[in-house]
Amino acid sequence: MDNAIWKDKLKNRTDLVMKMARYNLKIIFAGRFFWFVLAALVFYILLSLQLVFNVPGFNSSNIYGILLLPGILLVFYPTVFGIQNDADSRILEILFGIPDYRYKVWLIRLFMIFLLTWAILYVFCWVGYFGLTPFPVFAMSFELLFPVFFLGCLAFLVSTMVKNGNGTAVVMILIGVFLMMMSDTLAKTQWNVFHNPYSIPNQMNEMVWAQISQKNRIFLGIGSLIFLLGGLTNLQRREKFLK
Repeated sequence: MDNAIWKDKLKNRTDLVMKMARYNLKIIFAGRFFWFVLAALVFYILLSLQLVFNVPGFNSSNIYGILLLPGILLVFYPTVFGIQNDADSRILEILFGIPDYRYKVWLIRLFMIFLLTWAILYVFCWVGYFGLTPFPVFAMSFELLFPVFFLGCLAFLVSTMVKNGNGTAVVMILIGVFLMMMSDTLAKTQWNVFHNPYSIPNQMNEMVWAQISQKNRIFLGIGSLIFLLGGLTNLQRREKFLK
């Protein structure tokens, strides 16, 4: 009897998770996400062609560089415009009406966003493997997740503060420009958000570079979790979102 009750509970929870997954996929794919996926593909193709014709003897370092921008584009729309899309479709009232429900919804949604981004980047990596040059596909896609996850969680945090998609987009573009300006200064340190683990500077020991890369991934991982927790904490301020 207990076995049957346990199976029913498991089935009900599985059905609930599947329904939430389908619902959130509809939200993620709604609006302009398709155009961001298309833009990521176009950028990837253009950058790949530029690499083939202008960079002799390209390697994994170059591949990482041309895959990073499509990854950022893929995560940009759903994290930047997610709060505004919920507000526009009157979903925020429902989310804030059920205690702690909004946290579960957004955690599942962010998980699906990053999983979907990784899956598309993984496909892009295989395209690069067969179309450009062989490289470790899984390792490349995994390394790309760190800056993508970092910027995606930062965009989610900013969106909970700005509460407007266009405003969040402007802020994130300004932050992105600043980080790119600082990347040359921080190129040989662990603090560079756009750190390329496959690009070993001249006259630097490989072991030292590997340690810098490891510390950079730890920095990005911890920063991502802080941004994520900050965004979820901001969702407690019900009156700031429902006006």
